[in-house]
Amino acid sequence: MKRITILCSMMLAFMLSFNLNAEAQISKQGKGAIIGGAGGAVAGALIGKSVGGAVIGGAIGAGGGYIIGNEARKREEKRRRAAYLERRRAWKRAHPGKAYPY
Repeated sequence: MKRITILCSMMLAFMLSFNLNAEAQISKQGKGAIIGGAGGAVAGALIGKSVGGAVIGGAIGAGGGYIIGNEARKREEKRRRAAYLERRRAWKRAHPGKAYPY
């Protein structure tokens, strides 16, 4: 019964995290921390068979999810910057001697 309660509460938290995304902008780090924390809590509860295991798993999962989300954000910013620079180079090739209209 305790296991079912924990699983149901984690599923509810997971579904609410998607609902929060619809209402407000959450960063990639925040999304990663929420999803990682929920997954880690479920895994910790199943492995540790106690609340302490769920808390430790949630904390580790949230930290890991934050790191993964941060790396995804950096990768996206790097792609945006590269696309901007490529557009700028193409414009300058097409319009030699003129300044790029930022």
